[in-house]
Amino acid sequence: MSTENCTECARHETLYHELDAFIEQNSHRPGVLIEVLHKAQSLFGFLPSEVQSFIAKRLDIPESTVFGVVTFYHYFTMKPRGQNQIKVCLGTACYVKGADKVLDRLKEELKVDIEEVTQDGRFSIHEVRCLGACSMAPVVLIGEKDFFGRVTPDEVPKILKKYRG
Repeated sequence: MSTENCTECARHETLYHELDAFIEQNSHRPGVLIEVLHKAQSLFGFLPSEVQSFIAKRLDIPESTVFGVVTFYHYFTMKPRGQNQIKVCLGTACYVKGADKVLDRLKEELKVDIEEVTQDGRFSIHEVRCLGACSMAPVVLIGEKDFFGRVTPDEVPKILKKYRG
């Protein structure tokens, strides 16, 4: 896989070598595609088309198969994400309690829109339909475990401060 146009060529080469070694070790097992995609996303942070093409070629499967799996499963992304992924619930209970205003404040504070990454790569904002905590609406999840309930727009700067450190 050529990385000539890449500004971080050496880093990308190392990542491709690591992914290639993983594929080499595991390609004999049936149904290994999802494991390979997980590994690739952990290495690259997301799954751009070049990485998908590399995987398809190495596993000797159609690129459309790889793309189909990437776009089917919510876990996989073809866009970069921030180190701290902020998920704002916009389900009915949260929306009614002002989640849209919390989302607007996050976008204002971070100077990014939904699904964008801040310039420093630390944050990205994502809308979700339900976080399963309607009684605590509106709710925000940062990463996989930092849960905030009954969030108001005025609390957003204080919440972000924990992660800006």
